[in-house]
Amino acid sequence: MLAVLKLRKTRNWIIQALFVGALAGIVIFGAVTASQTMQAQGMTSGFGFLFRSTGWPISFSLIPYGFGDPYWKALLIGALNTLFLAAISLTLSTLVGLLVAVLRTTRNGVMNALGTIYVDTFRNIPIILQVFFWYAVYTHLPRPREAYDVAGTAFLSARGLFLPGLNVTGLSAFIAIVSGIAAIVLALWIAHGRRFSRKKPAARRRLSWTVAGIGALAVMAVLVAGRIPDTQLLSLPELKGLNFKGGINVSPELAAMATAIAIYGGAYLAEIFRAGFLAVRRGQIEAAQSLGLSGWDVFAKVRLPLAIRAILPTLTNQYVWLLKATTLGIAVGFADFFMVVAVSITQSGQTMELIGILMAGFLTINYTLSSVLNRINRSIALKGQNIN
Repeated sequence: MLAVLKLRKTRNWIIQALFVGALAGIVIFGAVTASQTMQAQGMTSGFGFLFRSTGWPISFSLIPYGFGDPYWKALLIGALNTLFLAAISLTLSTLVGLLVAVLRTTRNGVMNALGTIYVDTFRNIPIILQVFFWYAVYTHLPRPREAYDVAGTAFLSARGLFLPGLNVTGLSAFIAIVSGIAAIVLALWIAHGRRFSRKKPAARRRLSWTVAGIGALAVMAVLVAGRIPDTQLLSLPELKGLNFKGGINVSPELAAMATAIAIYGGAYLAEIFRAGFLAVRRGQIEAAQSLGLSGWDVFAKVRLPLAIRAILPTLTNQYVWLLKATTLGIAVGFADFFMVVAVSITQSGQTMELIGILMAGFLTINYTLSSVLNRINRSIALKGQNIN
C-alpha cells in the first residue's frame, strides 16, 4: 500500500478524487439544506413547473408562442433570442473591430487619428450607458408615417427597422443562419487548417468550395421548407394603418442591444486585431509584395490570416465576454435568456431551479463557443520547426 502511495501519479489521482468528492459534498449539502428550508416555508421544489402554463407574453420570439404555452418553451425562446442577438452583435463587432484596426495601423495620419478616437471613446464608456443611449435614439425616431425611407424597401421609425424579408418561420430562419455560419467556418477550416495540409492546394480549394456549396443548398432547403403556407416567399414592408406590415421588423430593443455590443465590442476587438497586424513581420509582407500580389491580396491572404493565427486565443476570450454581455437586454426589455428567467422566477417562485437552468444554459453556450474556437486555434497553430 505504501509503495503504491509513493507513486506520484497515484498520489495525484487520490488528491484529485478527494477534491472532487469534497466539492460534490458541499454542493449536495447546500442543495439538501435549501430544499429543507423551502419545504419548511411551504415552497415547492422540483422541475414540474416547467410544464405549467406561463400566462404572460414575450415581446420577441423566433418560434410561435402564446399565453398558454409552458415555461420550458418560454425558456427555449429566451435561449434562442440570446443566440440570435449574439450571432448579430458578434458579427457586427468583428467587422467594426477589423475596420478600426486597419485605420489604426495605416500610415495615413487622419485615418489613424479617427481610429484612435473611436477606441478611446467607446472603450471607456460603460456598455450599459451605451445600451441606454442607443435605445433612446431608436425610440425617438419619427413615427411610422414619417419614417426614413430607403428606396421604398427599408424603413426606419420609432417602431424599429423594417427590412425586406422572407415569409418563413423564425425557427427555420435561425437554423438557416446557424447552417450558413457552420458551412463558412468548415470551408475556412478546410482551406487553411493544418489537418488538410497534406492535400494539394487545388484539391483543398475544390473541397472547400464543395462544402460551401452544400451549405448554401442546405440553407435554401431550410428556408423553402420553413416557408409560411399561402404567402409569397419574398415579403416587403408596407405601411398599413399606424404601423408597417410584412418584411422583417428589427425592434428598437434588439437594435439597441446589437448596436451597443457591436460598437463597444468593436473597440476592444480593434485593439486585438491591431496587435495581430503588428505581429506580422514586415519581411513577410514584403515577400508577398515581391510576388506581385495586389494590396488587397496581401491583406486578405497574408496579413489577416497570420494576424488571426496570432490572436485567436485572445479573440476567443473577448467573444465569450461579449456573449455574456447580452444579459444586459433586461435593461431595455429585450426578451433574452436572462430576462425570461427573471420573469419566470417572479411568476413561479422557483428561484433555485431557474437560476440553475440559467447557469447551465450559459455554461453550455460559452463552453461550446470556446471549444469550437479552441479547436480552430489548434488546427491552424504553428508547431515545431514551422514557428520560424
